[in-house]
Amino acid sequence: MLDHPIRKLALVLACAVSWAPPLLASERDTAALPRDALAQAASSEAVADYRRKLAIYQEARAAFEQEAGAYWKAIADKRRIRNAKRRDRQPIALDDYVLEQPPVYTGPKRPVNPEPEPVGEPRERRYIPVVADLLKAAQEHFQWSPQRPASDGEFKRAYARFAAAAGLTREQAVRVYAFETGGNGTHDSQSGFKGNRAISTAIGYNQLLTTNTVELLAEQGQLFIRLLGERTAQAGGASRAAMEHKLAVLKKMVAIARSVPDHWSAHEKIGNTPQGWAMHAMVLDIDIGPMLQTHKLFTSVLFARTKGYTKPLTAAELEMMNLTGDGTGYDMVTMPLEMRDQVPTANFFQRGGYERNPVAVRHNTVAKLLAVTDARMDSLSSLPGAKDLAAAF
Repeated sequence: MLDHPIRKLALVLACAVSWAPPLLASERDTAALPRDALAQAASSEAVADYRRKLAIYQEARAAFEQEAGAYWKAIADKRRIRNAKRRDRQPIALDDYVLEQPPVYTGPKRPVNPEPEPVGEPRERRYIPVVADLLKAAQEHFQWSPQRPASDGEFKRAYARFAAAAGLTREQAVRVYAFETGGNGTHDSQSGFKGNRAISTAIGYNQLLTTNTVELLAEQGQLFIRLLGERTAQAGGASRAAMEHKLAVLKKMVAIARSVPDHWSAHEKIGNTPQGWAMHAMVLDIDIGPMLQTHKLFTSVLFARTKGYTKPLTAAELEMMNLTGDGTGYDMVTMPLEMRDQVPTANFFQRGGYERNPVAVRHNTVAKLLAVTDARMDSLSSLPGAKDLAAAF
């Protein structure tokens, strides 16, 4: 292999301070080159090497993308077949799933470009509101503040009463709470909150997103209005006036949530606005918060019942519906036990969501995913917050 020009330059410098044999003609030519020319030669060699490696990488990556594209298309095709079978009340068989694990890229990494690349406009990251933003938005848009509990224990007791009345079991509520919050979460715990930033808008015992709140107000709002109306009628004095104002605000929020088609994307659009942030402040209220948190789970129970699944859902099964959506979670819940260790978790995800979910990737069958969820619930249910919630039932 030819010597690198910079190494030759180092050799020339060494010769300046010690005796060395006469240079060859080619070496004399190189030694005579200016520093800029040597740097340019080195740069040209590095760029050529980069382009060679880039071509190899691109060829390997293209081959992988072709394989992965075919795999994820098969996942989507099988899902459509299963959905059609369920609509026609036909049994789902093992071959209605893709039984191979997703392909994994094992080729070379993308090489680093030695040349400075043009810097584009930095992509603006969507701001994630925190509790302080929700409270401010509630005041600005509805001239209202949620009634916060005197302690988290008060909220737990309100949540337990509402959950039990709705039909959730203590085991379901406590184990899902433990899984979602780490076993010690409070009614206003926000996902990944640190300093004054968070990684998502998920808040509370069941980690509701802004979109969840808008959707629940749209779909369950009339129930919430009726229940709050009954409590308002029983109140008196100053508390009666505050309850009447809260009821009026709730009615406005429900009307806004119901003003768009009942689709996740439409609710998400509202949830990403300051008005949606104000609606999300309802999760903090001692009266409405437990209703929202409970119905995030109970609607999954109702979904399974309407599909004819009458067996009690385990907490892990309920969490699958909570995490992946009712339709996808129901697909896992109704799977026979003997099939669960053969069906990859990839069948229940879009490609991007799967690749960003290390738990689903590591525990890559339905049986493994449910088992690790159960194990985590076992561990976290022994923490003080989970014990306090269990005692509230």
